[in-house]
Amino acid sequence: MKRNHTMIQFFEWHVEADALHWNRLKETAPELKNRGIDAVWIPPVTKGMSPEDNGYAPYDVYDLGEFDQKGSTATKYGTKKELQEAIKVCHDEDIHVYTDIVMNHKAGADETEVFQVIEVDSNDRTKEISEPFDIEGWTKFTFPGRGDTYSSFKWRFEHFNGTDYDAKEDRTGIFRIVGDNKTWNEAVDDEFSNYDYLMFANIDYHHPEVREEMIRWGKWLVDTLHCNGFRLDAMKHINHDFINVFAKEIAQTYGEEFYFVGEFWKHDLEACQQFLEQVDYHIDLFDVALHDKLHEASKAGNDFDLTAIFDDTLVQSYPHHAVTFVDNHDTQPDEALESWVEDWFKQSAYALILLREGGYPCIFYGDYFGIGGENPIEDKKEAIDPLLYARYHKAYGEQKDYFDHPSTIGWVRRGSPEIERSGCAVIISNGDDGEKRMYAGKDRAGEVWVDLTGTRTEHISIEEDGFAVFPVNGGSVSIWALPKEDVE
Repeated sequence: MKRNHTMIQFFEWHVEADALHWNRLKETAPELKNRGIDAVWIPPVTKGMSPEDNGYAPYDVYDLGEFDQKGSTATKYGTKKELQEAIKVCHDEDIHVYTDIVMNHKAGADETEVFQVIEVDSNDRTKEISEPFDIEGWTKFTFPGRGDTYSSFKWRFEHFNGTDYDAKEDRTGIFRIVGDNKTWNEAVDDEFSNYDYLMFANIDYHHPEVREEMIRWGKWLVDTLHCNGFRLDAMKHINHDFINVFAKEIAQTYGEEFYFVGEFWKHDLEACQQFLEQVDYHIDLFDVALHDKLHEASKAGNDFDLTAIFDDTLVQSYPHHAVTFVDNHDTQPDEALESWVEDWFKQSAYALILLREGGYPCIFYGDYFGIGGENPIEDKKEAIDPLLYARYHKAYGEQKDYFDHPSTIGWVRRGSPEIERSGCAVIISNGDDGEKRMYAGKDRAGEVWVDLTGTRTEHISIEEDGFAVFPVNGGSVSIWALPKEDVE
């Protein structure tokens, strides 16, 4: 029987810009594997518009920290050689590597160009608020530091359909580029009537040369890094038809096991369902709705009905296509989608994603290793490690839910005979101290279970009928299971 799979997002927004992050991954990989983590999602590996750029303002997607461009040879995270070495160590540890790729836009152009645009309403991108006029836009990418190495493709204004800055007038706006077949892509999110445009120079996936080049680059990236999957950034804003073609092309070349997970930041389950259908279920999605529930629960305390924690979530309806998470680089404090799950509920939130049947859980670097920057946040490693242990060793087999009280919920995993000493009972309270009588199995009668979190110190004996009463402290979680060695 295969062990449970667990992913870690191996970065947070304020990782130090010291070009040493790939070395950190290389050094940390054995520890991750020892904790039962067998996949890492790494940040964008391509050269950004500055040495401090997190990778989400991509300049040259063929520069992985190899060429002297935009103020440095290394990216924020290190050099190409260090990246390749880190991936090799991960593979030696049997850890898969998923590379974050940013295909919506480009930033930091080398030169300006003059071309015609129409300004559109920022709140309704289909509404034109000007006649066509000339602007001077940063849209010419010549890559003088790299030249034609790996690709001779040079980006010009015709490869984009929008931009946000007119250098001639030194003003910002949302400018749709005018030209043959120049429209916003229709197969995108309908926020602002059309959410094709997000930022910088917006890549035009109507353009056949662009489509060919981006597919060629995707294959080059896999061949160069030997990564095992892609995390696709900002999918709401990219032509969904192209995303489907891109994923199929990669899968046809590298096999169906090549993994895709997409950032489709939608709370609505129906919208997620429609997107999954559009991409023929080739791409998993982060469960944004569940994150919202976890955040809301952490804010509301015992006013939140825990029995509804999974209602209308992706993991409830599409458990095999949901990547569950508690927080990430966008939801951490002071960032674009700030919705930080509060500390008192963090361990319970991780129990809800790590110890259940459905979903592919992803733990966050900022939770596990801490957050840097001007307002640092301490790591929660001590709280998460028992859950990782329980996921790897205990959380197997049939699941029985006891979601019958708004402030105290629980579930039991019956265990598998193929995983020695597996099985567990999880109980969560967002109010007062509580308890729940749950069925562990008649075959468990006489076993003595302990709380793996260490929150409760008593021992619980499974009764002859297979039931036991499992307690939990108020505002806490307890994970009851057999310890490594029997106790009385």
